[in-house]
Amino acid sequence: MSSIRQRAIAGLRPGDCFAVARTFTEEETRAFGDLSRDYNPVHYERRFTAAKGIPDLICHGLLVGSLLTELGGQIGWLASGMDFRFKKPVHFGDTVTCRFTLLEVDGEGRAKGSAVFTNQAGVTVIEASLSGRLPGEAERAVLAAMVAEGDPTNGLARGGA
Repeated sequence: MSSIRQRAIAGLRPGDCFAVARTFTEEETRAFGDLSRDYNPVHYERRFTAAKGIPDLICHGLLVGSLLTELGGQIGWLASGMDFRFKKPVHFGDTVTCRFTLLEVDGEGRAKGSAVFTNQAGVTVIEASLSGRLPGEAERAVLAAMVAEGDPTNGLARGGA
């Protein structure tokens, strides 16, 4: 069971912070390209990256940014805005950690947050700001029921990648 989801059930407050990490592979990048239809040669053709002055193929920025959607999905966050600032490329085999901090929550559950994505060397590769809605009391009760049932729709709770 996700401790992130448990914290969401308890109710979230400004200052709450969550982190997830993942190592990105060439296979994931190819699959993301097929899903998104983003066939930019920087992801597929070394001659192109060399011409751009990039030492090797890079992952799709939004694939790396999807670490933020992993966190949001565990929280039950309904996004209304995301602003990504891509700072450095992420290469196949890089491990990226996304640290999300909840900055503001109003009385109706509207919230703002920020995220910093760093690679295994501690270098910031993406910064993001986001807005959205946190689960209210009724949604948190449903999350609690889902967790009590084994969280069957949550691939992470089932040991999914």
